[in-house]
Amino acid sequence: MSEYHLTLFEQAVRVPFKLDGRALFSSEYLEMVHLTLHPGEGLEPHTQPMDVVFFVVQGAGTLTVGDENLEIPVNTTIHVKAGAFRAWKNTGSTVLRILVNKLVKPIVPPG
Repeated sequence: MSEYHLTLFEQAVRVPFKLDGRALFSSEYLEMVHLTLHPGEGLEPHTQPMDVVFFVVQGAGTLTVGDENLEIPVNTTIHVKAGAFRAWKNTGSTVLRILVNKLVKPIVPPG
């Protein structure tokens, strides 16, 4: 058994919604999705039953958390708690690429 698992972006499984989302990694602890939003595209307000950490890889956009609109620039990480309403919108003129890290099950250190 290998000590690693390699996923090429082009071969990553697409997530089942209309936007370009690709599942890069999935385990009992973490799910990592690469999301591409073109200018004007966005995710509707929704909740997740787990904490989510977003990292903006390219571009910039607006993340709505609850009733607060946050402008999130490139190379920025933001942690959103489980159950919070959130929505993304590409308000710029270039592609917005986001790594979505869903913390499915907290990792509890031994001891």
